[in-house]
Parts: sequence; structure tokens; C-alpha cells
Amino acid sequence: MTRLPELASLVRAHMGEESPEGVGPLNGAGVQLIASTRVTEAQQVVYEAMVCLILEGAKTTTLGAESYPYRAGQYLVVTDDLPVSGRVIAAPYLAIGLPLDPAIIAELLLESEGAIPEAAPVRGLAVSDMDEDLIDVVIRLVRLLDRPEEARVMAPMIHRELAWRLLRGERAGMLRQLAAVNGRSAQVKRAIRWLRQHYAEPMRIDRLAEVAGMSETSLHRHFKAVTAMSPLQYQKQIRLQEARHRLLAQGRDVAGVGFAVGYDSPSQFSREYARLYGHPPGRDLERLRADPGLAAAV
Repeated sequence: MTRLPELASLVRAHMGEESPEGVGPLNGAGVQLIASTRVTEAQQVVYEAMVCLILEGAKTTTLGAESYPYRAGQYLVVTDDLPVSGRVIAAPYLAIGLPLDPAIIAELLLESEGAIPEAAPVRGLAVSDMDEDLIDVVIRLVRLLDRPEEARVMAPMIHRELAWRLLRGERAGMLRQLAAVNGRSAQVKRAIRWLRQHYAEPMRIDRLAEVAGMSETSLHRHFKAVTAMSPLQYQKQIRLQEARHRLLAQGRDVAGVGFAVGYDSPSQFSREYARLYGHPPGRDLERLRADPGLAAAV
């Protein structure tokens, strides 16, 4: 990976003297810059379909009971909406986030294979090593950050090439899952989408299985294959992450926030919140306001 330092230098030059903390906005080239000058506590966030290339430092992401460490020279692929916990373990940390478009993946599969293969559900998160072809694509994309007129024309073509490179790599099965419109993978996606939209409603596994078009047994098995957790555990993670966002925005009405995200019992809400974040809601809010960096996703 002889060009990785070149890529990191291009990103640093674009950012200038003041390195941002956290995840920057998606810019005109379709790139998010991610940086941290320090090791961080675990931060809960929902990953959406993306590839994240690590240029400096190291991080570990936890999905369910599984941990995925990754470092400079590696990339993280995510193909489903997954509630995770992430922690920077070596700083300075610098990464690039690139969203993955299912429509582009589907077009490439149709052009290269004549159809979109029915993909068996696999874990929606994985780590791989970069190769020189992938780094070359991203260097060309990063060069567009300071050329907005060119970016409007060139960036979509480079993103398409990036998707093609990933489809030729060891995570091709995951990308096929992202593009799936039929089969088990598509059914699990329907269940995930429903849970994200209806997280505050009581969990009824029979209703969720109906939405997905699967039996309850099949839903449990394939849902866990993709997310590393059961539908109930997934819903709980989404509820608690939403609760934290609401607390930061709305203040100290802890009971009200708990009810809003679906908890009938304030004590159960406080107990499960503390289990995930290490502190009960009120105390966690005080910590976050004293040090906003604790809540900044990286």
C-alpha cells in the first residue's frame, strides 16, 4: 500500500490546519471526512450502507457480541442499517466514509452477470485490507474535493468505479446482499426497515415476520445472521440511541423521553440505558454537556 500516505496527505491538506472532530458532512464529491485527535470512549451509532477507509490510527466496532478491530490500510464495509458501538483505539485517527448506493450495485450486477443473484444472508459488516486499485480510485475522488465544478461530473463516475472494485473483491457477497430485491436478504432488509421506522411500538414477532414475508423461525435465524442480534435486541439498541439523541436535544425530561421511545416503565428505561451507556440517563446527560466530544460519533 505504497500510496496510502499520499491519500492521507491529500485529506489532511484539504482539511487545513484545524482538523475536525467527528464525522463531517457529505460533501459535493460524495465523501465524508472522519477524524479524531484522541482515543475515545465507546460511542453508539447506527451505521448505514457505506465503505469506510482507515488512513491513520485504529478503531474497534462492536456489533452485538462481536468486535471488529481495524487499522490504517483496512476498510470497513456495511451493507445494512446496524446499531453498533465504535471506539477509536489509536489516534490521531483519520478515515474516509463513502456511501454505497444499492442502485449502482444492481446496475453493475445486471451489466456484468445479466441478473442480480439471490444472495444468502451474511453478516452486514466486515473488515478487509485495501489494495492499490482501491486506493487509486479514492485518491482520484479526494482530488475532486477542491474542484467542485469537476466533482459534479466526475464524482458519480468514480463512485461507480469504486463499487465495481468492491464487487471484484472478497466482500462481493455482501454487496450482492445490498442490491438484493428478492430472497432472504431482501426479506431481512424489510424487517430492518420496519423496525427503524416503528421502534417505539411494542415488539410483535408475528407481525414483523408478516412484514418480512418469512416464518418466525426463519426470521430469527436470518435476521441474526445479518445483524448479530435478535429483532428484539435490535429494537432495543435503536430505542436507546434515539433516547440519547432526544435527551441531548430536549433536556432532562427523562421519563418523557423513555415513554417517547417506547418504554412503559421509567425504571426499566433507566436500567437498560445505563447498561448500554454506562450511566443512567440524567448522569449521562450531565457528562455529555460537560464534554460534548463524548457524544460526537467518529
